[in-house]
Amino acid sequence: MTVCVFAASSSRIDKKYAEAARELGTLIASSRIQVIYGGGGIGLMGVLADAVISGGGIITGIMPSFMNDEGWGHPRVMDMILTSDMAERKKNMFSRADAVVALPGGVGTLEELTEAITLKQLGLFRGPVVILNTLGFYKSLIGFFEHMISNHFLRPEHRGIWTVADTPGEVIRALRNNTRWIDDPRRIARI
Repeated sequence: MTVCVFAASSSRIDKKYAEAARELGTLIASSRIQVIYGGGGIGLMGVLADAVISGGGIITGIMPSFMNDEGWGHPRVMDMILTSDMAERKKNMFSRADAVVALPGGVGTLEELTEAITLKQLGLFRGPVVILNTLGFYKSLIGFFEHMISNHFLRPEHRGIWTVADTPGEVIRALRNNTRWIDDPRRIARI
């Protein structure tokens, strides 16, 4: 299995977020799950990559050339794919992934997570989408998804698109125990 992990590049965050990212990277490596990620060397991206590498796991970074030119790439990630822009980066990441995991992050991570949800809603991505809710980070977003459902912007069935995990161990279990969402997602894509 190859999992695409989206995560913060900020290094100014609570250390508990980094501890969860490190634990997840270690569990991923020991589970022989391959990682595709944004290629960054700092923040939760860097912590995750360090843990995967230290655990002997396989990790591929995908980064736009301008970010690499700025020196934002992880120096120990040997498999680094450079793209022309952010859209190509994301397309490349999704095309290689069997699953998506979102760690806490900023607007970039949020945009990537919501694209994964949209792609799955339309049947263009079939794998699990797991949200690591460290310290309740995504509580408001999950509440907003519920607000969308209660106001008929999403169907109740759309709750099955994502799985919320509170710990890195729950992420691994969600990846292993993934049940198929629905066979024909487009049948209910239209509200």
